[in-house]
Amino acid sequence: MTEAAAAQKRVGLAYWMQEVLNQCDKAAGDFRSGPVHDLRTALRRCRSMTDGIMVFDPDPAWKKMKKAGKQVFSSLGGLRDAQVMRNWVEQLAPDGDAAGNILADVLFEREQELKKIAATMLQQFDRKQWKDWADELPSRAVRVPVEGPVFAQLALERWHQAHARHRRALRNRTKISFHELRIGLKRFRYTLENFLPRLHGLWGNDLKELQDVLGEVHDLDVLWQTAIHIKAFPDAESRVRWRSRIEHERGQRLETYRARMVGSNSLWKSWRAGLPQPEELRSLGLERLQIWASFLDPSIAHSEHVARLALRLYDDLSVGEILGGPLRETYRDILQAAVLMHDVGDSRTKGHHKASARLIRNLNPPSGWTAEEICIAALVARYHRGALPRETQRRFAALSPSKRWLVEFLGGILRLACACDREHDGQIPRVEVEGLDPVLTIRAEGYTEYTSLAEHLAAARHLLELACRRSICILPFDAESRAHAA
Repeated sequence: MTEAAAAQKRVGLAYWMQEVLNQCDKAAGDFRSGPVHDLRTALRRCRSMTDGIMVFDPDPAWKKMKKAGKQVFSSLGGLRDAQVMRNWVEQLAPDGDAAGNILADVLFEREQELKKIAATMLQQFDRKQWKDWADELPSRAVRVPVEGPVFAQLALERWHQAHARHRRALRNRTKISFHELRIGLKRFRYTLENFLPRLHGLWGNDLKELQDVLGEVHDLDVLWQTAIHIKAFPDAESRVRWRSRIEHERGQRLETYRARMVGSNSLWKSWRAGLPQPEELRSLGLERLQIWASFLDPSIAHSEHVARLALRLYDDLSVGEILGGPLRETYRDILQAAVLMHDVGDSRTKGHHKASARLIRNLNPPSGWTAEEICIAALVARYHRGALPRETQRRFAALSPSKRWLVEFLGGILRLACACDREHDGQIPRVEVEGLDPVLTIRAEGYTEYTSLAEHLAAARHLLELACRRSICILPFDAESRAHAA
């Protein structure tokens, strides 16, 4: 098998979850450096893919799988550090060096103790449960296809996080800040590796090199701290000599990092240029919210149908004195997000509108969206049914008067549009606003007077009437309206 063909096989959650089980068997023998590294790599892959998928899929099994993997991963971390430090001692210590011999002996003893701890953790690792997750979770992961633009937006967020750590490390120059920078770069790299293979093909080698460089800086820092802690140096001269060697090796690697990542030719700039631009972020954020909702909504077709009705009403109503101005498109996005997420609390359960609002409110806003916009979308979804907004309700009362009106207006549109599809049967496929003054007249195709649906719509229109300060008259499409719609 060629190297390229082998690399193609080493992709996907299903592969890496099975690889965890395979590497557990290999590592459990004597916990040599190679198998320990390979097991940690497989676990890290699973956990990093979980981080990406959990943005979209809130199924609790993801968090449980990640926690189980972390327990084994962490138990192997100290062992891996001891093995790496032993290699550094071999590279840095001259023959017969007293401090090197002390470090080697202490690290060997530590490695044996850590192997026992790792063996205990591996015995406690529930492989049957892991196999059950391996059978279940990959089928959920593929619902968000790799190379999708929403993953590019997620990569941009990882880029921003890593770049902020880069600036902090250059400013502070502390050991901790450079270690955190390495973690930020790793997360960015793994997002590309797992979900954006085309970009990883372009940038992966550079990212791996920089991650390794910063990893070696961290290894050297840990080695020095360990040597100090165990009092490895027999005299001041030995201490100075080791300090000089470690600082030399460390400085070389930091200079390598700066040469690639600072200045006009910084890789940060080329990476940013290949990720979504500011004007794309709102629409990508909306797509991301829709994907998240799709994992929870029991009737996606209903939500999409209600969205079409609601947006038509919004476009017809958001003119002139009712709602004009530069924020018209922003508020349209909020309405669309609220409609697509309004049933995430599961419309089959009592009080689901409150559950929906709570789930939406707890979301981290995607790039291009603000926390306030997500909170408004949560309130709009909250009022698609149930009690009307009142100042006695804490979250509604905390809004400014203009935002309260916005929630009433968007909530009124959603409430009416949702009522049009009360039975999830598409009985009313289309609506349009025929007139605004003095009465707001809405034509609804498929609407019939003197029916239970008409009675339901009569109640559902009330919130929109309050927001628009107009009575609403709902009429069926007549011949002229049908001809105009066609």
